[in-house]
Amino acid sequence: MESIHPSHRSLTVKSFKVMDVLQRANQLEASGRTIYHCEVGQPESGAPKNVAQAAVSALTGSPSEARMGYTDAFGLKPLRQKISEYYKTKHVDVPEERIGLDRVVITTGSSGGFLLAFTACFDTGDVVAVASSGYPCYRNILQALGCDLANVPINDDFKLTAAELRKEIQERENAGNARLKGLILSSPSNPTGAMLSAEELKDLCELCDKEGIRFLSDEIYHGITYGKKEATALEYSSTAIVINSFSKYYSMSGWRLGWMVVPSDLLDPINVLQQNMFINAPTISQTAAMKCWEPDTIQELEGHIAKYRASREFILKELENIKEIPAKNVAPADGGFYVYIDLGEDNVATEAGLGSTEMCRSLLEEEGVAFTPGTDFEDPSGNLGDRRFRISYAGGTNTIQNAMGRFRQFWSGWVKRVHEAKQKI
Repeated sequence: MESIHPSHRSLTVKSFKVMDVLQRANQLEASGRTIYHCEVGQPESGAPKNVAQAAVSALTGSPSEARMGYTDAFGLKPLRQKISEYYKTKHVDVPEERIGLDRVVITTGSSGGFLLAFTACFDTGDVVAVASSGYPCYRNILQALGCDLANVPINDDFKLTAAELRKEIQERENAGNARLKGLILSSPSNPTGAMLSAEELKDLCELCDKEGIRFLSDEIYHGITYGKKEATALEYSSTAIVINSFSKYYSMSGWRLGWMVVPSDLLDPINVLQQNMFINAPTISQTAAMKCWEPDTIQELEGHIAKYRASREFILKELENIKEIPAKNVAPADGGFYVYIDLGEDNVATEAGLGSTEMCRSLLEEEGVAFTPGTDFEDPSGNLGDRRFRISYAGGTNTIQNAMGRFRQFWSGWVKRVHEAKQKI
């Protein structure tokens, strides 16, 4: 009798490590421990008041309103129109034909957008470039779909620019390797917070178009920036796909709602894929999200940004006081709500099992502080994953202040542990 077993594809997909950290943190919390959650990129606040009230009103309205039936595969037209108007207002230099209502697709979170984009753009065996420090689900989903990855090293500013991509293209050509079919990149980045300038994004888009590389621009952290203005790939490329979400700036993580802006050649393929994979994004979430651009809503959301800014400044100041971590080892944190840190060779003893993974585990168990090790984000073929870690400051200023205080208490003991281990090696 033939055995029945899971697919090879499913068994080769790696776990999303931050969720493993969250699981353990929740277990400790359930046992009565106080835990400071700095692991997940989930805003402390819930959905804006206007959005939540719109959902309640819709669900308690007339039978026809409360029915919440299917929408068009691309989503509610009034919501798509609002997103189109958002781009016309915020990014005035984008050609209007690239941001019309017909180009906007409402998705089941950005994750649904990734799956639609990957399946619409790439076939099994295609090579897709990702940053060596990046969101792990890019790698995991692409590999589950049978794509091959090209992990492109980021530069000393924690960025992947046209210079790095050009080098990868040349090295692949010289070695006779398969050409790149795509690139997915977030700016601001998760985990580094680094953000491409408008000129850097323009150069990257132009290189991708010249080389026939489909550029997927993950702009999920747009709106959460600190002193620098974010640019959109829509301004510089007619072939790029933009992916965004209501989870971060709009503080609607559990509502599972996002959007894509897609080029004309992908409209039919994505429509068919959406019909078959998702039918449509959650109707109640779409209905409520139409309140996201109300003046009161924006005022509330900008209040969240002020809190993120204060938390970011607090973390960076605290890190300045840790002499063992030089400033060059801290990513720029231009946007998003993460600070990414490289412990350096002196503060780890990986041969003795004392890398960032063990540091994060010990910090959680001993001090109740949940950080995420870099193994979630780094190129798995390299050795930087167990040297780096990420702090999320989405969870509120008080959480960050307490977490950093406990981290400072923990740090001297960690350095001593590493020093003693190195002496024994």
